[in-house]
Amino acid sequence: MKLDDLLHPTPEGLYCPPGDFYIDPVRPVARALVTHGHADHARPGNDSVLATRQTLDIMALRYGEAFCAERQTAALGETVRIGDVSVSFHPAGHVLGSAQIAVEHKGLRIVASGDYKRRPDPTCAGFEPVACDVFITEATFALPVFRHPDTRDEVAKLLKSVEQFPERAHLVGAYALGKAQRVIKHLREAGYDAPIYIHGALTKLCDYYRSEGIDLGELRPTTVEGGGKGDFAGAIIVGPPSAFADKWARRFPDPVSCFASGWLRVRQRARQRGVELPLIISDHCDWDELTDTIEEIAPDEVWVTHGREEALVRWCELRQLRARPLHLVGYEDEAE
Repeated sequence: MKLDDLLHPTPEGLYCPPGDFYIDPVRPVARALVTHGHADHARPGNDSVLATRQTLDIMALRYGEAFCAERQTAALGETVRIGDVSVSFHPAGHVLGSAQIAVEHKGLRIVASGDYKRRPDPTCAGFEPVACDVFITEATFALPVFRHPDTRDEVAKLLKSVEQFPERAHLVGAYALGKAQRVIKHLREAGYDAPIYIHGALTKLCDYYRSEGIDLGELRPTTVEGGGKGDFAGAIIVGPPSAFADKWARRFPDPVSCFASGWLRVRQRARQRGVELPLIISDHCDWDELTDTIEEIAPDEVWVTHGREEALVRWCELRQLRARPLHLVGYEDEAE
């Protein structure tokens, strides 16, 4: 059978005709398979959703229990039949509950990786390479300029700044799902045991991570009740990047603006955002990790989506590996 007969892009998202389902649809559909809980991949309004238990839980937290009419839990590594298609979910290493989706029919297997990373992450299961005929890879950081430093070194930079400026608060911008919890956990692993203050937008998800056995240490809300700016001197405050542009951020003493993102490898991005202390911490692969993953899996063909598609396609072609961009729309890099 032709590859496109098993999976192909549509305006709604990747569609599997023999299974009559979509993977990470951007519009409401009858049956959706969802790789992870970020808003550009997990949207409400579908009739039926198949995802890992943790992704379903996260969707319910973000959208309410009625985010779909029917939900079905996918256990990692187990195969389920949908029509004439075999489907299995495998760890993607992106955020808690994230999974790659393997779709198999008539001896042909395509793996849709969703978003993934290869760095160790104490808040989610690590990426699992899955043998396949076609590997669908993201390309968020698919340019050679993007080579992420060691995460421990970036966390050490933050802790050194806290030590150097004990009179200042350190405001760390980190996406609410995955990045914020990961930064907090890395700080704990580095020996930082003081209370960490969090924006209210992070509370539900941090509580959920803790309910899943991920110890984030003592977290406190950033409310000011009868106190003043001095209450947060020397503190680390974690919040969504959007909160740092409004009056919420002005309650802290001479704050050091930090932002945890792979994009900050490009210094101009840090300047544009007014970031004083860039932390290059990403939940996506860098260029070397993308290419190493393709070489490790060794598929017959690579499909590239949402990101710097052309550069990665060209890298594949130079190695006589068939590749093509999917040009899917509706997927953002907000998690970075």
